[in-house]
Amino acid sequence: MTITPYQILVPIASILAILYAWSLVSRQQKTLWEAVIWTVFWGAVASLALFPDLTDYLTQVTGVQDRENAVFVTGIGLLFFIVFYLIMRLESLEQRQTRIVQKMALKQVKPGNQKSRKPKKK
Repeated sequence: MTITPYQILVPIASILAILYAWSLVSRQQKTLWEAVIWTVFWGAVASLALFPDLTDYLTQVTGVQDRENAVFVTGIGLLFFIVFYLIMRLESLEQRQTRIVQKMALKQVKPGNQKSRKPKKK
């Protein structure tokens, strides 16, 4: 088996991307979950670069005949998972925002102060 420049550069780039993701976690700019997803993705990219015959396994698992199509089907499945995760995260943030706004509104209304507030004119 001959090693191509692609098989050298892609794993190096993958390792750098993984190290960068974990450095963001250590600086608390990314969550542990995001770093794990980043690690799995770049690990898969590096694995496919180093061992291109792994796509044969993907063809067997997915039932797709061509290697390229198996990679596309797997990638699309991964993208659906990421979109689902982002939607769940967005809903969580919306609920959190709603709770914060409700708490702020309740703090502004003091007990015994039943005066109606007039909206400010612009």
